[in-house]
Amino acid sequence: MRIAVIDGQGGGIGRVIVEKLRKALPKDDVEIIALGTNAMAAALMLKAGANDAASGENAVIYNADKVDIIVGTIAVLMPHSMLGEFTPGMAEAVAKSPARKILLHLNRSNVEIVGVVAEPLPHLIDFLVERVKTIMAARCAGQG
Repeated sequence: MRIAVIDGQGGGIGRVIVEKLRKALPKDDVEIIALGTNAMAAALMLKAGANDAASGENAVIYNADKVDIIVGTIAVLMPHSMLGEFTPGMAEAVAKSPARKILLHLNRSNVEIVGVVAEPLPHLIDFLVERVKTIMAARCAGQG
């Protein structure tokens, strides 16, 4: 299974996601690709345990439809998010990708997701990792 972790700016959220996914999932069965909106974010995720990393608009567009799961924040669906680092082309590529998207609902924009639990970021990342594990288990059992 190929998982893309997308992050930008400082890459801190992506770094934590990669670390937790790497600890929770079997290394032989999972390839984690760090896609940063900038080189610093990509490098931080690579250092955290991603198998490979790339940065910039073309990296996100090129890889979005080549992975099974995309993880990150809800910002990866919104053009001009991440203080303008996430381009309309990136958002469109992620939205159009056939990959399953498992996204954190951080309220750093003017978008509010109704019906979600307000939890600290570390708890949300734990929920995200558990969801990825559930999807992987279902695929291995032939259900997904």
